[in-house]
Amino acid sequence: MNSIINNNLDLKGKKVLLRVDLNVPMKNGAITETSRIEKIIPTIKLLLKKEAKIIIMSHIGRPKGKVINGMSLKPISEKLSLLLQKNVFFSENLITENTLLEINKIPNGSIFMLENIRFNEGEETNDSDFSKKISTLGDIYVNDAFSCSHRSHASVEGITKYIPSYFGLQITEEINALKKITSEIEKPVSLIIGGSKISTKINIINNLIKKFNNIIIVGGMGNTMLKHTGSNIGKSICENECGSLIKEILENSKKYNCEITIPKDVIVSTSLNGKGKEKNINEIKDNEMILDIGTKTISSIKQVIDNSKTVLWNGPAGYFENPSFQYGTKKILEIISEKTKSDKIFSVAGGGETVAAINKFNKLNSFTFVSTAGGAFLEYLEGKTLPGINALNQNV
Repeated sequence: MNSIINNNLDLKGKKVLLRVDLNVPMKNGAITETSRIEKIIPTIKLLLKKEAKIIIMSHIGRPKGKVINGMSLKPISEKLSLLLQKNVFFSENLITENTLLEINKIPNGSIFMLENIRFNEGEETNDSDFSKKISTLGDIYVNDAFSCSHRSHASVEGITKYIPSYFGLQITEEINALKKITSEIEKPVSLIIGGSKISTKINIINNLIKKFNNIIIVGGMGNTMLKHTGSNIGKSICENECGSLIKEILENSKKYNCEITIPKDVIVSTSLNGKGKEKNINEIKDNEMILDIGTKTISSIKQVIDNSKTVLWNGPAGYFENPSFQYGTKKILEIISEKTKSDKIFSVAGGGETVAAINKFNKLNSFTFVSTAGGAFLEYLEGKTLPGINALNQNV
C-alpha cells in the first residue's frame, strides 16, 4: 500500500493536497459530533512535523456544484483550529487562479482549508479539467477519506491521474481492519442495518445475504420492509418503490439460508418531539410513525448476537436524537459491547450516524473496530472495488 507512512518522503515546504471527510452533523450552524474531525488529526500532525504546507479538501452535504448557505466549511475550519491549537487559514472563495497564490503565501508547517469542494461544478461529475485544476494546487496528493472513496469524484479519483498520490494514516487503518474482516471472518456473522438511507442500502443487503448468516433490518429500512410485507406503518419514513427489491431480498434469504429479522414490535408517536408508545406491528394507526424498536424486537436481536461470532452494525435502530426513542439503539450497543468485552465476538461499527450514537452512549471502546464510513464501509464488505482506493493502487 502506497502510504505516506511507508514512504520516507521529504515534505519540507511541499504542498500536500489532503482529501478528508469532514461531512459532520450540524444543527443551526453548530457541529454536533466531531469524530470525523478527530480521526484526521494523526495525518495532519505527521504532515506538520514534516513541515509541509497542508491544503485540506473536503465537503458537507450535496450542493451539486452550487454555493449553498449553511454548507460552508468555515465552522469546521474553526473547530479543527481549536482541536489542533493551531491557526487554520480558510479560503472563502471557489478555486481560481488566485487560490495557488494564496497557498504559496502560507509558511511551511501551516494548514490551509479550501471551501466546500462540492461547491465547484466539476467535483461530483469527476470532470477531468477540474481534476487537473485542483492537482496544480499541490506537489503531492494524500487521500485520508475512506468514507468518500466509493465516489468517483474529482478530489477522490480524478486528481490521482495528474499528481503523485498516497494513502493517509486513517484510510490505511480502515482498509487493514476491513481486510481482516473480509479475509478472516468467523461465522456465524450477523449484520444489523438501520438508518434512513434506504434505497442506497437495500441493494447492498441483497448482495450481503450470500455471505452473512443473519441480517437484522431496523430504522427507516425496517419500515420499508414492514410496508412491503403487508403492515400498516402509518406516516413512518419509508420508500414506496421497493416492492420488487424486497421480494428479491426475501427470496434470496431463503436461497442462501440467511435469516432476515425485521421489527416485531415498535415504539410509535404522532410527532418526532412526542413521547413513545410501544405497539405490536398490527396495532399502528394512520397518524402514527415508527421511531424505535420495541422490547420483543430487542430480545430477538439479542438472541441473534448471542449466537454470532462476528457482528457488523451500520445505522441506528430509531430516532435516537430524542431520548424517548433512543432505547433500541442503546440496548443494541450494550448487547454488542458486553459480548465484545467478554471476547465472544469480533464487532465492527460503521457510519456517521452509528458513530454519533456510539459517542452519545460513551461506547467508542466497546467495539473491535469503529469506522466513520457508511456507504464505503458496506461496499467494501460487499467486495466492490472502491474508485478512490483503486485509483491510489494504480498510482503506485
